[in-house]
Amino acid sequence: MNNKKFRAYIGTYTKGESKGIYTFSFDSNTGKIDNISLAAEASNPTYLNISKNNKYLYSVIKVNDKGGTAAYSIDDNTGKLNFLNYEIELGSSPCYVSLDSKDNYVLSANYHMGTAEAFPINEDGSIQSYSCKVQHEGSGPNKDRQEKAHAHFAQLTPDDKYLCVVDLGIDKVVIYDFNKGTLTKSNEIIFKPGSGPRHMSFHPNGKFAYVLTELSSEVLALQYNSSNGNFKEIGYFNALPEDFSGESIGAAIHISPDGNYLYASNRGHNSIAIFKIDAGSGKLSLIEHVPTEGDHPRDFEIDPSGNFLLAANMNTNNIVVFRIDKNTGRLNKTGHSISMPSPVCIKFLL
Repeated sequence: MNNKKFRAYIGTYTKGESKGIYTFSFDSNTGKIDNISLAAEASNPTYLNISKNNKYLYSVIKVNDKGGTAAYSIDDNTGKLNFLNYEIELGSSPCYVSLDSKDNYVLSANYHMGTAEAFPINEDGSIQSYSCKVQHEGSGPNKDRQEKAHAHFAQLTPDDKYLCVVDLGIDKVVIYDFNKGTLTKSNEIIFKPGSGPRHMSFHPNGKFAYVLTELSSEVLALQYNSSNGNFKEIGYFNALPEDFSGESIGAAIHISPDGNYLYASNRGHNSIAIFKIDAGSGKLSLIEHVPTEGDHPRDFEIDPSGNFLLAANMNTNNIVVFRIDKNTGRLNKTGHSISMPSPVCIKFLL
């Protein structure tokens, strides 16, 4: 993949200067970002995902007093996004969207509503109204953040058998059988009270999964059993330095394409925590923390070549590029960065 340029898209908050979803080209040899442009005007398209065939992009969206999920087709030549349709309802917009491996369904999680939905995808990439919606109930010990259910993440297991809905408000990952767009509760992973699980990432081998908690800034390592959808706890690993006493919350979690390293972002400490993954046990060992050169790294992404990590610092309106040392997992400054208003999420065309 050397000397290859990839196209990427940026989801943003539009409460400031941002107008929607932006696109850029990325050189996977040098780490340089070029040709930044507005791909589509939209209100608060904070989280995005791209179909496996690289033809369509799906985004959370806010439309006046309604929220939902929008579908776009991708122009191969310009990178512009052509609006197809959206499915919206009265209330807050979702905070996360993903797809199944065959591009048949869009899955979403709604933090404010405590729900997760499955939307069938039409042949032209547009989406239908949801085929199934699940509503979480409950609360947690943190009165400010866990007064009710807050679904923060919804993604299928690598085998497409189960939908994992990570709920910050009730300290659980709820596992649903996923069958042709229907969701039936199968199991749940219960976290330490008040930890506030936020995002989840599966290892490329499909055997391990890792959940980053927002409130306690820990990574819970899990062993996944594809035959029955059960998860076995491996252990908790602190994503913050042991001697850190300030305020910080966990944000994003991603694994390198080779499966050797796990990265997690800390908002407050403003760092990326780097862990080595033990291939046999799935356990993590901390390598180091690297400052993100900005404030509030809400999300980050590893480019398709696995050579670079791009950190989106929401409060300082910048995206900073680090080179990944594939032998050690460490991050090195490249000197490349761009200004981008309120960046949240970065996704690459593969």
